[in-house]
Amino acid sequence: MFSKSKINEPGPKTSETDTSGTPKASKPAGADSARATPKAKPAASVLSSDLLITGNLKTSGDIKVEGQVEGDIRAHLLTVGEGATVKGEVVADDVVVNGRIVGRVRGLKVRLTSTARVEGDIIHKTIAIESGAHFEGSVQRQDDPLATGAKKMPTTPAAEAKPAAKP
Repeated sequence: MFSKSKINEPGPKTSETDTSGTPKASKPAGADSARATPKAKPAASVLSSDLLITGNLKTSGDIKVEGQVEGDIRAHLLTVGEGATVKGEVVADDVVVNGRIVGRVRGLKVRLTSTARVEGDIIHKTIAIESGAHFEGSVQRQDDPLATGAKKMPTTPAAEAKPAAKP
């Protein structure tokens, strides 16, 4: 049915044997290619639309959320898909929101597309909000929004003002 040729058989190939028929010493497979090629960046982790995660996610890589996450997310690049919902704090170098986030967003670059729905504060270095995006919360620019001790949003003193004493 199937035939096996000598080309595919394990062992020394004809070019790897000297004239006496003994095998030559050869380099381990991939020895040259490992040095020549740089480390490939791993592909983004994708959380599919039928997935519900309860708990925090933390990675130095990229995450694309298509399902639901109830917990905090920390990543290099976070993309929230159109049908996705994240309930928790989001911290990433780059945040692209196409879906819904309920919670604080901290990122160097934050982008809300026209289908984005964000309910919470955004702390950023740069921000882009497309026409049609729905956003309820406050926006604050910081040089380092990813710092672990990021300042809480200041409260307005007007709510705590006392009436002046009468003479």
